[in-house]
Amino acid sequence: MAAIIIRARNIDLKVEVCTVELNHTLVPSNDKIKSAEYFARLMGLERGPVGHFAPVKINEGLVLDFADITDVDLWAPEKGHFARQHYAFKVSDDEFDSIFGRVQAEGLRYGSAPGPELYNMKISTARGNRRVYFDELNGHSIEIFTQPSI
Repeated sequence: MAAIIIRARNIDLKVEVCTVELNHTLVPSNDKIKSAEYFARLMGLERGPVGHFAPVKINEGLVLDFADITDVDLWAPEKGHFARQHYAFKVSDDEFDSIFGRVQAEGLRYGSAPGPELYNMKISTARGNRRVYFDELNGHSIEIFTQPSI
């Protein structure tokens, strides 16, 4: 934690600021290159140079590193299996329209909420924003949502 001191009207206000930031995470994949390219195309992003991982840069501070399930010792006990993961992204209205347009063009199933509404082919507006869930190539759940208008 870092502290910031704000002085206003001869009163010092100390504000604690969290400097912890998620930099990257591994995404278990059956084929890291196909998975990264598919995800990047749906989200309107670019896949980076492939090394041990196939990276997709989300923004200046976060990269998703797609990894072959059989190539990471961390997952060796799973013997080629992995649990379905959930990745949620706050996007602008324009990004939402573009991504959702690609989801529809791909003919992907989508839904307004997890659970029974996961594939109801609807967008949620229940929280004052737009939100939708769909699956990527490996079955991981992707959620995109816009900033609430309130």
